[in-house]
Amino acid sequence: MSKRDYYEVLGVGRDAGETEIKKAYRRLIKEFHPDVHSDKAFAEEKTKEINEAYEVLSDPEKRARYDQFGHAGPGGFGGFGEGGPDMGGFGDIFDMFFGGGFGGGQRRGPQKGADLRFNLSITFEEAAFGVEKEVDIPRLEACDVCGGSGAEPGTSATTCSTCHGSGRVTTVAKTLLGNMQTVRTCPTCGGDGKIISKPCLHCGGHGKVRKRKRIKVKVPGGVDTGTRIRVSGEGEAGDRGGPPGDLYVFIEVQPHSFFERDNDDVTCQVPINFVQAALGAEIEVPTLDGKVSLKIPEGTQTGAVFRIRGKGIKRLRGTGRGDQRIEVKVTVPTRLSEKQKELLREFGRTLKAENIESEKEKSFFEKMKDAFM
Repeated sequence: MSKRDYYEVLGVGRDAGETEIKKAYRRLIKEFHPDVHSDKAFAEEKTKEINEAYEVLSDPEKRARYDQFGHAGPGGFGGFGEGGPDMGGFGDIFDMFFGGGFGGGQRRGPQKGADLRFNLSITFEEAAFGVEKEVDIPRLEACDVCGGSGAEPGTSATTCSTCHGSGRVTTVAKTLLGNMQTVRTCPTCGGDGKIISKPCLHCGGHGKVRKRKRIKVKVPGGVDTGTRIRVSGEGEAGDRGGPPGDLYVFIEVQPHSFFERDNDDVTCQVPINFVQAALGAEIEVPTLDGKVSLKIPEGTQTGAVFRIRGKGIKRLRGTGRGDQRIEVKVTVPTRLSEKQKELLREFGRTLKAENIESEKEKSFFEKMKDAFM
């Protein structure tokens, strides 16, 4: 099945900037989070598709390659864990014309191990302040028995008799244009240049075994959904003495039941009654650090926003923290006793008509008239 266009997956234009792409990614991840979506299997597939699209479009180099070649570009965009680009049919073509510059000739030297990807889900508070997590990573490691050679202990690999250790075989075909020389990967040794006569019984001659390793990952404060943390050297083991790959940890922040995030600021809504709004009050409001007192001035209207400095998210790049913005909502009681109703009626009678009239908002036409005057 063909893949959807990455820009279509995120719902952005091809000229979208980094901020727009990140904003679209956050919105979609929240919308299709498996813990909040009714169809968990569908949500997991959508999340995988969204993560793959964001991984490419958030990386300038990968995005440029994708814009030029699409999904079929050199190396493809299949994600991590594949051990480098897959040249597909191009390898044989380059072998034919350039003597094995690609494919078998390159495989003989040390190769870096495959990079791995791990999705780490953390809480809103952990993202705000930072946390250290332990994760179990399944990966291929060098075999402890043969030391990664693939040969049974006490034995060693021998030089391939077909390619004589070059890892390549050359054939010459006569054509109308003359002799055509073709260089291909050796079919006997697979390009390694060596043959293992007695494979290691523990790893089956592969030189690697699959294990699970527990790794500590330091998550800095200020991360958000989509943040990528690189853990150097914790990927899969390399080939022929090559270095191991890297581990990339992608952060997914769980939504909070009360707080929301706006860049480095934390936002929330707090209800107050109409008496507190009219006369003013001092109330307790929750923050990431615990409850604090907030002074509500008299005459506060619903929708008013108050700011508490330094109670937001720790800045990922920089120092200090963002702020907390609190929007108050004036609530109207739905059940009143007879005494309360009478008190309100008495209060209403004390208001003069002219005061009531002056407090009314201007009509739409009056506002239009003021705008053009």
